[in-house]
Amino acid sequence: MDKSISRYIWTHTWRQQVVILLVVALSMIPYFFSLDLPKQIINGPIQGEGFPTTDAVQPFFEVSLGLPFLGSLEVYAGYPLDRLSMLMALSLEFLALVVINNGFKYVINTYKGRLGERLLRRIRFQLIDRVLRFPPIYFKRTKSSEVATMIKDEVEPLGGYAGDAFVVPAMLGGQIVAALGFILAQSLWLGMIAVFMAMLQLGIVPRMRRRLIRLGRERQLTARRLAGRVGEMVDGISTIHAYDTSNYERADMAHRLGAIFAIRYDLYQWKFMVKFINNFLAQVTPFLFYSIGGYLTLKGSLDVGQLVAVINAYKDLPGPLKDLIDWDQGRQDVQVKFEQVVEQFQSDAILSEDIQKVSVGLPPALPGAIAITDLTVHDDGGGRLVHDVSLDLGPREVVAFLDVNGTGAVAVAEALGRAVRPASGRISVGDTNIFDLPESVSGRRISYVSAETYFFHGSLRDNLLYGLKHAQLRPFERGGKAAAVRRWEIKEARLAGNVDFDIHGEWIGGRDSSEPVADRDTLNTWMLDALETVLLTDDVFDLGLRSVIDPQWNEKLASFAVSARQTLRDRLTELNLPQLVEPFDFDAYNSEATIAENLLFGSVVGGDAAARQIVSSAYFRSVIIENGLSDQLFEAGRIIVSTMVELFGEDQHNNSLMPELPFLEGREMPDFARLLKEVEGKRLDQTDEELRRVLFLTAFSYVESRFRFGILNDDLRAKIVRARHAFYEKLPADLQSLIARFNPAKYQSSATLLDNIVFGKISRTYADSHERIKAQLLMLAKEEGAFGDILEAGLGFDLGPGGKRLTMVQRQKLNVARAVIRRADYCILNQPLPGLNPRLQAQLVQNVISFLRKNTEECTIVWVLSNPTLCSYFERIVIFDNGEIVASGSYDQIVDEDSVVKELIAR
Repeated sequence: MDKSISRYIWTHTWRQQVVILLVVALSMIPYFFSLDLPKQIINGPIQGEGFPTTDAVQPFFEVSLGLPFLGSLEVYAGYPLDRLSMLMALSLEFLALVVINNGFKYVINTYKGRLGERLLRRIRFQLIDRVLRFPPIYFKRTKSSEVATMIKDEVEPLGGYAGDAFVVPAMLGGQIVAALGFILAQSLWLGMIAVFMAMLQLGIVPRMRRRLIRLGRERQLTARRLAGRVGEMVDGISTIHAYDTSNYERADMAHRLGAIFAIRYDLYQWKFMVKFINNFLAQVTPFLFYSIGGYLTLKGSLDVGQLVAVINAYKDLPGPLKDLIDWDQGRQDVQVKFEQVVEQFQSDAILSEDIQKVSVGLPPALPGAIAITDLTVHDDGGGRLVHDVSLDLGPREVVAFLDVNGTGAVAVAEALGRAVRPASGRISVGDTNIFDLPESVSGRRISYVSAETYFFHGSLRDNLLYGLKHAQLRPFERGGKAAAVRRWEIKEARLAGNVDFDIHGEWIGGRDSSEPVADRDTLNTWMLDALETVLLTDDVFDLGLRSVIDPQWNEKLASFAVSARQTLRDRLTELNLPQLVEPFDFDAYNSEATIAENLLFGSVVGGDAAARQIVSSAYFRSVIIENGLSDQLFEAGRIIVSTMVELFGEDQHNNSLMPELPFLEGREMPDFARLLKEVEGKRLDQTDEELRRVLFLTAFSYVESRFRFGILNDDLRAKIVRARHAFYEKLPADLQSLIARFNPAKYQSSATLLDNIVFGKISRTYADSHERIKAQLLMLAKEEGAFGDILEAGLGFDLGPGGKRLTMVQRQKLNVARAVIRRADYCILNQPLPGLNPRLQAQLVQNVISFLRKNTEECTIVWVLSNPTLCSYFERIVIFDNGEIVASGSYDQIVDEDSVVKELIAR
């Protein structure tokens, strides 16, 4: 990328810049006329110049041209008007020029705004394109939050400047030249003063602002480092809590914020000093005009109209002059930012654009088997990981890599997956270096997965199919207004140098040329096979049960949930396990539900805001008071708070049990201790509104079977049930929309699928009650043909940022499933299952090998093992020791010939 921002802008926008410069030049004509018009109005109709008698007339809008050697050529003689009519006509002309000048400003500003935004889009896309072409090892030394900050925030000013780069100096310079030319035409002396003061401002102020640019650069770099540090803190928040280092982090943040404050304070001081000098120089000129111009007027060398015209013209001069100085500072500031951003995105290791060239259709087969010759790999610090390794990997081989000492096997696998580049040596596919292959070949014929389990924010389905989205195969079909919007999007994308791919189109192709696009049923089959291979089907089924289903989106599943309620109860009764679920009954208290759920007999629609609206409503309060619950709930809240303080102490923070208590509302123990002291010895009517609210919400969240504080008795339960009946007798319409009432014959759209089927609360008395219920639902779903629909719902589960809503084991399984679903010719698995128990690892290894062998005839499997006991599942074993191959052969050969390896495997 070109480091000169002006040259970069001109290269990509010169056609638009020429158009807008022509418009700016055209706008100078009415602008100049508007400067002379006040003089004509004052000297003419107001002071009477040219109107010696009451019936005298003057031509209006007389047009003549001054030609060299020919004198004046009259084009239009003008329309004769008397003094009053001339005043009105000139005033209307002034108004018309105001409209025309502002119209030009609107057109110019709109055009340059679009030009700037288009260029900003181009810059950001180019930076993102370069991010995608950086080798993975580059990001081991770069913080992702800093890269995101540069692309999102630091290039933002470049878009605003792009539209101003040539237009603003042309427009402001034209206005300044026009104003100074007009002043010189009225009075040479006043004109010379104006020119001198303008040159003084243009000379002094930009020099003083150089310090501002340097301070701005320091502020930008410091803010970028702060963003990177905050990103680290968010990513490592669990470690901070685990090691009690939050105060150390606060100290670090305070130090960094202090550094930014010092820079910004210095910047503001200097900024306002420059502004003071600039304003002073701008105000000195009118003083000179009034004194010297007034003197010349008194002497008769200058008439009043000319003096007023000069002052009026200068009134429009400081603004453009100041804006031009600001533009010059902005130019230098943007140039510095642009250079810094470009430097961060320059690297000799960046991949060629041809490596990521789009390829539609089936990729060509690899030109041969993989051969590793004299491979040497270093880490990013220069340390040697692999030394002179040579190895051949033929078709259909099932190979295990194992490290005795060091990480040589891991480094070789990374090189095979093109995650690192070798320091020397070569990895060949036929006669082609593997690093010279386009990603449209290597990224489809070679599948690489490591222990890093990163998933993008989206559904499980999106992440599972992510490795199949190589190129757009078919755009999304649109009609009417949507089609017109899409055509506009394509046009703008091309003008901004972006790709015009349709993110909503078809991106996943079939396995062969007869199936160019995979349909939904085919994709579901692929996904279910992959999930079954990595033993993730039950987890996805569970995620489906925990999902909230829109009944309009899946009527079949909603109907199944309602019909399965009674079937589930009947089966639990047959198994003598009816106690596993306590169903919702309008006339009975549910001991597994909260007090609030028992009062409302439904779930709140609209989250915490809706819950606060219900609790704070006059109707709800009246029901609580009339049924004698207010004092008892107040006392229940006090007992809960007192018990909490007694159990955990007054000063504890971040106790591991606290997140399991829903009534905490983000409070810590010191907050509850203070609250307890404030309500000690007071009745309900003696406490303020906030204390009552906290205690009532605490009581509403209480579940006796869960917390067992001994608060609920039969009398209180009976009162709550009576209050429930009273609540629904005259429930206002505005509260009805906030509550989804439990109805045994209807699907509750605000509850999860599991809650809808159970229609009650699963008992906490039995440790395995959830697993038993889930097993019954699994059988029921398969019998009723709803198993696939529930899995479909589970595939739509949102994984959260980085897949953090899944457990570590689930992430590792999904990571492998995402690799094997691609059915590549070479599958490189680089310790993808660390930390799993040996029995589960063995099952997964067997399943993956069997799946790949069954579905991809020529697939070669290379698996870097973290568990040596799994070697027996592989046809060939390659042993690495300190970055060198020390043994290679079948399992039996290796065990018989190498006692060290035999001991390692046995261990």
